[in-house]
Amino acid sequence: RTTAIAINVLALVIAIPIAVNLGREFMPPLDEGSLLFMPLLTPNVSMPQATRILQQEDAIIKSYPEVEQVLGKVGRAETATDPAPQNMFETIILLKPRDQWRPGITKEKIEDDLNSELRMPGVALSWTQPIINRINMLTTGVRTDLGLKFFGNNLDTLDRLATAAEALLTPIRGAANVSAERVTGGSFLEISPKREAERLYGITPGFINNVIEGAIGGTAAGTVVNGRERYPITIRYLQGYRGSIEALKQLSVAVPISTSSAQSFPVSEARNGMQSTESDPISTSVGMPGMGGGATLEGISSATSSSFSSSENAGASLLAPVPVSTVQFVPLGSLASVDIKDGPAMVESENALLRSIVYLNVRGRDMGSFVAEAKSVLAKKLRVPAGYTLAWSGEYEQQEHAATQIKFLIPLVFLVIFLLLYITLRDFKEAGVVMMSVPFALIGGVFLIALLGMNWSVAVWVGFIALYGIATETGVVMVVYLHEALDKKIIAKSGALTAQDIYDATIEGAVLRLRPKLMTVFTAMLGLVPILFSTGTGSDVMKPIAAPMIGGMLTSAIHVLIVTPIIFYMLKLRALRKGTLRKSEMTNWMHH
Repeated sequence: RTTAIAINVLALVIAIPIAVNLGREFMPPLDEGSLLFMPLLTPNVSMPQATRILQQEDAIIKSYPEVEQVLGKVGRAETATDPAPQNMFETIILLKPRDQWRPGITKEKIEDDLNSELRMPGVALSWTQPIINRINMLTTGVRTDLGLKFFGNNLDTLDRLATAAEALLTPIRGAANVSAERVTGGSFLEISPKREAERLYGITPGFINNVIEGAIGGTAAGTVVNGRERYPITIRYLQGYRGSIEALKQLSVAVPISTSSAQSFPVSEARNGMQSTESDPISTSVGMPGMGGGATLEGISSATSSSFSSSENAGASLLAPVPVSTVQFVPLGSLASVDIKDGPAMVESENALLRSIVYLNVRGRDMGSFVAEAKSVLAKKLRVPAGYTLAWSGEYEQQEHAATQIKFLIPLVFLVIFLLLYITLRDFKEAGVVMMSVPFALIGGVFLIALLGMNWSVAVWVGFIALYGIATETGVVMVVYLHEALDKKIIAKSGALTAQDIYDATIEGAVLRLRPKLMTVFTAMLGLVPILFSTGTGSDVMKPIAAPMIGGMLTSAIHVLIVTPIIFYMLKLRALRKGTLRKSEMTNWMHH
């Protein structure tokens, strides 16, 4: 008896440090059968340059033998639900079926190979999967597996903190695709009206803004109707007239002639640069690329001059012509300053504070130990000013939330199991004997998930909770049949039992449950074993559920079949010596 109990206790003692040292993650990574490539360029990248880089990257990805299809996107839709800057790409990569892959190729190798081929200066590479990316973006606002958020009130300070953290996190083992979001560094065209020009020509800032909006941004000119489809028509200047700072400064603006400004600028001189021909059509965009327009530069002059048909020169329609003799043409540079200014590419906030993020993935290591080491490195080497805070987000945030819930749920599960046992057995000691099968079920589960290289996750805990229910159920059945065999002895000998009678009753009850118990355990194990070798979609989540159940049922069966009868015998022998041995009430439903 002592040897059997000592072996079980020793196995439990060995399992505890193994369980403590296992890695931690929210959920095991699910293989979606596709990849999402999300590089991040510098904020001041232009749309033509971003499009060219995207096309080059997509061509490189498509040339990889295991890639079936590639779809790249740059920019965002005209909606607040897609706040993606134009320096962030999204390329969905559909892979061929695994039976068409070359020998030795894995998903991790595909990422590594493409990562090396796509590396270029000024581009931070990031790999994830489409579904988990959308889940992470919706729940935490982080598009990678892990993110480090900085909060504060100054964008420059946030940018500096994120850049410094990027340099500190990159050398840590397991860090992959580390890139700090560049909060600042964007380039913006700033056109500021000149106050002296407003007084000189008798115009208002609203007039200049309307001219700029119509000539550069575009003015609605109508709608193209194609069946049920509707496309807005926008009319604006050709690219040559608005493609550079100098061109914008020379952009002719029709200013109404007044008594104070009639002699300030020669009309004929301004008109010299605005001679129009039918061969210079105005640029027309229709909401979709490729649809052309049909106005001329003569239309530009008359459209621009139409803003001054009334004394309120706030700029009405740019499409209604007025007599040219009522206006003079002045370069935009004389009315407003035109410059390129630096500023934030995108201002993001969370909890009423400005925010910057360091994006990264964790490869070849569990997320829990990586974050623990990263926290230690940042605490020693990164100085965070007063008023600024940092927080880990992404899957780690979900992992911490799940860990908090599990700390509450697992004790609750144990309490419910114990109460149900007490209701069944009507004795706290008996309930405690059955509950001992729970920690011994933990032994096999911990050994197997450690052997398979798995980490603690929500899926593993689900498997353990199911295992605890099975282990408790079989323990209850064992104790019930042990009591039934002992009650037979008590009834047959009118309570005058000896130690040998208790020994015989224990052997009888244990042997009676041997075959059913082994059948139950091996049937359940054989049903779960195929899950450990499955490779289909969803198997990554099912394996961590099945592994603790398979290993735990094996050790719990040994405990219930061997240790539980031993503990039962020792308790009843002690009760016999104290004179408190009585017939059990739990087997009243049985007919002896």
